[in-house]
Amino acid sequence: MKKSSIVTALGLLSALTLPLAAQAEGKISIAQQFGIGYLMLHVVKDQHLIEKHAKALGLDKIDVEWRTISGATAMNEALLAGAIDVVSAGVPPMLTVWDRSHGRQNVKAVAALGSLPGYVLSNREDVKTLDDLIEKDRLAVPAAGVGFQSRTLQIEAAKRYGKDDFQRFDAISISLPHPDATAALIKGGSEITAHFSSPPFQYQALENPKVHKLISSYDILGGPATFNVLYATEKFHDENPKTYKAFYDALVEAEQIIKADKAAAAEIYIRVENSKLPLDFVKKIIEDPENDFTVSPQRTFIYAEKLYEVGVLKNKAASWKDYFFEEAQANPGS
Repeated sequence: MKKSSIVTALGLLSALTLPLAAQAEGKISIAQQFGIGYLMLHVVKDQHLIEKHAKALGLDKIDVEWRTISGATAMNEALLAGAIDVVSAGVPPMLTVWDRSHGRQNVKAVAALGSLPGYVLSNREDVKTLDDLIEKDRLAVPAAGVGFQSRTLQIEAAKRYGKDDFQRFDAISISLPHPDATAALIKGGSEITAHFSSPPFQYQALENPKVHKLISSYDILGGPATFNVLYATEKFHDENPKTYKAFYDALVEAEQIIKADKAAAAEIYIRVENSKLPLDFVKKIIEDPENDFTVSPQRTFIYAEKLYEVGVLKNKAASWKDYFFEEAQANPGS
């Protein structure tokens, strides 16, 4: 073999055996879904808070990419594939990927996005409770079987009908984004007769006299509980400490901004979402005492316990701190 070829081969071998270089600081991609449950991210984006806090940490330039993805399954796949740095979904999808990535990518939660109730709604007059849903009904959820809505219903089904029947409502559930499910429920005449909704969509749907509430996620979980969380891989957290801290500090400031001026927060939501909703309607939702936009997790451990009991999770968490990065642990949580 020629000397030049040997040098090339050795160089290639050396490159293959060296550890991969850490991702350069100053770049973050964030994915969110639909609804006012993502208000804190809307404020972060609108007020350029990541850029502000990055500069304070010595990062003069930061590339922030925002994406919208519907459904927890797609979120989790994008995160594990390395296509997105930080994704957002309900607590159960986060716990699912925490469990699945344990000992590998080690996914953990970054922060809560707030405690908001989700309502199970129906447009069938004879459906008064979850017990009245039958085989012909179709219950719309963003991610059937695996999303926040389905997992919450699994906890309720296990309580009502026993552990062996915890997937009872999965049989009638279909995946549909909240905007489409809301339109179908209000219009009527389609296969959609129920929808596990979220703000602002449940408020819109309930303005229709034919739509009524069957149960709230707060009813199922025993009080105010985190609706959505942000989560990331251990690799992104550890290799980008300044970028990660800038993002977390931006979330903390977003919470402060919302609580200080809810009317301004409503304007931000409409502006970022390009929403056609009336300002007073959005302001009413933000001011609803049921809704608390906070980075502190509430009642997330109920999901960890119950989903472990029915076998959805293989790893048992000792507390909420097992599946949140340490930055979040500086605040109260549960």
